[in-house]
Amino acid sequence: MLAFLLAASAFAGWIDAVIGGGGLVLIPVLMSATAMPAASVLATNKVAAISGTASAAAALVRRVGVPKRTWAYAFIAGVAAALGARAVSRIDDSVATPIILILLVGVGIFVALNPRFGQEGAGVVTGRRVALGALCAVAIGAYDGVFGPGTGMFLIMAFTAVFSQGFVRSAAMAKVVNTATNLGALLVFGLGGYINWGLALALAAANVVGAQLGARTVLKGGSTLVRVALLGLVVTLSAKLGWDLLQG
Repeated sequence: MLAFLLAASAFAGWIDAVIGGGGLVLIPVLMSATAMPAASVLATNKVAAISGTASAAAALVRRVGVPKRTWAYAFIAGVAAALGARAVSRIDDSVATPIILILLVGVGIFVALNPRFGQEGAGVVTGRRVALGALCAVAIGAYDGVFGPGTGMFLIMAFTAVFSQGFVRSAAMAKVVNTATNLGALLVFGLGGYINWGLALALAAANVVGAQLGARTVLKGGSTLVRVALLGLVVTLSAKLGWDLLQG
């Protein structure tokens, strides 16, 4: 069973590095393979997720680079995620799920109909765009603390749209910010005593291996790969949320 969990964590790390959404793999596996309560599953997953995301962020920043504003975005997004994690019990999934589903379908349609969106480019930076990027970081950071699935994808889409830049550069920025959002939520879970540290550290090591492979995949495949992965995640996540609505 441990070998199965480690393999799932490595695969989740690869997915997270490419586009985000590794929680869609690891969280259900943890829920079905362990007897941990839901809060402990989410907290333990966060330890693995932050390890892999940070590892992928380091690899992408080293090769692609990120603008200095990315670190400010990371800070405010991390604070927003921590606040979101504290408020998670007050958010009704029956309200959040339909909204996220609509956003996902909209993202998928937009990317599918605009094949040039996210192609490599120098980007456009103005004061208004920098401020809009900060607002996106706060909103998506809070979303990660409250709900979570697809955070990396939403960050990539937001940075690509706001700064008119390529997917790969946006992916590098997204990994830095996503690391901070994971940290913000993780601090809240950790202070609550929900983390199974023995299992979490083993999963983290496996997640880092997968994330490093994923980062290399992104650098090799470029914007075309990220676009295909993004559309695949939209379909997968939309199907999952739609199924949850039907079951609920």
